[in-house]
Amino acid sequence: MALTYPNLNPVAIKLGPIAIRWYGLAYITGLVLGWRYTVWLAGQKRFNSPDSRPKATDLDDFLFWAMAGVLLGGRLGIVLFYRPSDYFADPISIFKVWEGGMSFHGGILGVTTATILFARKRAIPLFQLSDLIACAAPIGLFFGRLANFVNGELWGRVTDSPLGMVFPNPEAGSLPRHPSQLYEAASEGLILFLLLALLAQQPAIRRRDGLLTGLFLLGYSIARSTCELFREPDSYLGFIVGGISMGQILSFPMLLAGIGLCTYAISRPMRAAGRP
Repeated sequence: MALTYPNLNPVAIKLGPIAIRWYGLAYITGLVLGWRYTVWLAGQKRFNSPDSRPKATDLDDFLFWAMAGVLLGGRLGIVLFYRPSDYFADPISIFKVWEGGMSFHGGILGVTTATILFARKRAIPLFQLSDLIACAAPIGLFFGRLANFVNGELWGRVTDSPLGMVFPNPEAGSLPRHPSQLYEAASEGLILFLLLALLAQQPAIRRRDGLLTGLFLLGYSIARSTCELFREPDSYLGFIVGGISMGQILSFPMLLAGIGLCTYAISRPMRAAGRP
C-alpha cells in the first residue's frame, strides 16, 4: 500500500515559449509574504520604541537585498557544497537557474551577508534586523519545500510506512518512499514559523536582540538534521561519513551558532519597551 503521488505539473503557467514554474513562484511568494510579515512585526509598538530601527521603509528597501542574497547564495551553495566538479566542468551551467539547484545553507549565508551589509549601510542595529528576518525565513522554507514536492525531487528513503509514496521520477524507482519534502515543509516551515511567532510575542524574548535569530538557527538545524533521517541522500554524494549526510554536516555549524547567539542574547540586558 502506498499513497498516490498527485503528479502535479511543475509548470504553473505557459505563455508560448515562456514557462512560469511553481518553483519560481514559491520563491517569489515566500519573499513577498516574508517581507510583509517583517513589516508587521516591526510595527508592534509594545516591543519597539518609537524611534526603533528598522522601520517599514528600511524593510521595503531590504527586500531587494534579500532576493539577491537568496539567489546568489543559494546558487553558489549548490555549486560549492554539492556539485563542484559538475559545475566547474561546465561553468555556463552555473547561471542556468531555471534548471533548478539551490542550497538553503548557501542561501542563508547569502542573506546573512546581505543583512550585515544593509545594517551597516543604514546604521541599523544588526540583531534587530536579523530577528525580524529570522521570524520570516520559515515562510520561504515552507513554500520552497512544497515546490520540491511539486517537482518530484529530493524524495525520501524507501519505506513500508503508510505514508510512503511512489514518485514518478524513474530515478526514484518503483518502491514507496517517504515524502520527505512534506516533512521538511511541516517542520522547517510551518512548525518553526508558529514557534517563532509565539516566542516573538513574548517581551522577554523579543526585546533580547539576537535571541530570535539564535532560536531560528537552533530550530532549523534540529528540524533539518531530523528530516535528513528520512530523506534519500543525493545520488552524486551519498553519505559523507557513515550515515551522516551533507545536509546534517552543514546544519551542525548552524546549531553551534544558534547556541552561541542565544547564550549571548540572554546574557545581555533587555532593550527598552516601546509605548503600549
